[in-house]
Amino acid sequence: MSTDPQQTPYLPPALEFKSSTFSVPVLVLFDNDTAIIEQQLQEKVRLAPEFFKNSPLVFDLQELNKQEREIDIDALTKIIRKLNLLPIGIRGGTPQQNQQAIALGIPVHSIHNGNAAAPAETVKQKKTAPEPAPKSEPAMSTLITHPIRSGQRLYAEGDLIILAQVSAGAEIMAEGNIHVYGTLRGRALAGVQGNPEARIFCSDLQAELISIAGTYKISEDLNESVSNKPVQIYLQNENLIIKDL
Repeated sequence: MSTDPQQTPYLPPALEFKSSTFSVPVLVLFDNDTAIIEQQLQEKVRLAPEFFKNSPLVFDLQELNKQEREIDIDALTKIIRKLNLLPIGIRGGTPQQNQQAIALGIPVHSIHNGNAAAPAETVKQKKTAPEPAPKSEPAMSTLITHPIRSGQRLYAEGDLIILAQVSAGAEIMAEGNIHVYGTLRGRALAGVQGNPEARIFCSDLQAELISIAGTYKISEDLNESVSNKPVQIYLQNENLIIKDL
């Protein structure tokens, strides 16, 4: 059979690689007790089951490694998958943890604010007493200026502000409030970590689903009197209240 390139028929490219950015929840661990991790992760999933169902997840071991606390990567992965989450990466791991993750088919992601293995030496030399529990810093607001298209998922640790429309089939989540200065057609879940004080504000309500701290309504439950209007949505006595702005 001839291998002359000039004799090879031209085939249009069937694929190509492109760089892209995706929003993926990151699970940061502060305790290596897998029983506690499973219990608390289960509680968070229960608050927003639709959001977490089959959601990709990166787990971050940087804080654990700063405390020199070992964790069973295989057991952790089983817990995550048991709760219908899909681990797609590890970051902040030691070389040994990274190898264990790779053996389980989980890619290793780099972390930009430090390698867990390097500062561990410094921590080991200076550590004379148990370190205090890590304090979480206030989450920053996330500002998005472009439309959120169908199939996209967006997660913000603080408030989420979108200056454009959210298409049907898109999903936006925030641990704080959600503001949409455009038409909201997709799913919006505020207070996803259980914050009942969170609110959703939008200029044009046409949502497929709205949720505050796990209490939700789907489009069929929305009264026509609040559709296609600027509204705010909040939780009162475990009921979602939708009020004109």
